Amino acid sequence: MSKVLVLYYSSYGHLETMANAVAEGARSAGATVDVKRVPETVPQDIAKGAHFKLDQAAPIATVAELEHYDAIIVGAPTRFGRMPAQMASFLDAAGGLWARGALNGKVGGAFTSTATQHGGQEVTLFSIITNLLHFGMTIVGLPYSYQAQMTLDEIAGGSPYGATTIAGGQGQRQPSVIELDGARFQGKLIAETANKLFG
Repeated sequence: MSKVLVLYYSSYGHLETMANAVAEGARSAGATVDVKRVPETVPQDIAKGAHFKLDQAAPIATVAELEHYDAIIVGAPTRFGRMPAQMASFLDAAGGLWARGALNGKVGGAFTSTATQHGGQEVTLFSIITNLLHFGMTIVGLPYSYQAQMTLDEIAGGSPYGATTIAGGQGQRQPSVIELDGARFQGKLIAETANKLFG
């Protein structure tokens, strides 16, 4: 079976929760899954003052280990319609892997969160996906076969480009059942795709 990395950045824990749901989905497809986060670049005193969730259980990833996975699923919240500097800085450091083609043909996907329904979810997903395409990866999103993302009965994230959640302007909203199930669905689909290619 395939080996999957769920790589995320989360300031307040919303993407941490989504990352664990993505990992659950990938494991349900039989994959070996690691959940890791990128380093925090905000100075500790500022992060504490802004009430960042600094006690996350996931270990810190290194760029060098990326090539040892069959699939990498990247999650990061939006920063003005794009991925935040913490994730961008981590991926920017992967130039050596790009130069060697070390990630060519691996499976990739993206997931995100925004404060509002129209806070840049799809643009943020594309900012992540663009990097993965440059690395030569095969992208798997959250297709409409996950029909719950089309609900009109409640506010919910979800996009054919990847799983999403809406956090609220003060971070008061946690991922909903629909959003977490979407993350699981995408994680399972990515693992199933990697299993077919590498299993």
